[in-house]
Amino acid sequence: MGKFLLWLILLLLCWPLALAALVLYPLVWLFLLPFRLIGIAVGGVFELLRAVITLPVRLLGGPRRL
Repeated sequence: MGKFLLWLILLLLCWPLALAALVLYPLVWLFLLPFRLIGIAVGGVFELLRAVITLPVRLLGGPRRL
């Protein structure tokens, strides 16, 4: 809702810029999508490494987290 209100203010102040933003937003979103997917994959790899490294401690009965 906040983004929409900001866009309405931009529409009142400078309508060509507001229309350009309306058209370019989906294109920018599509351009950034591969970077988001790479970020998700890298986060998964780091979680896997963390699980592998902490596995011996968990198997030996180290401190338990709730």
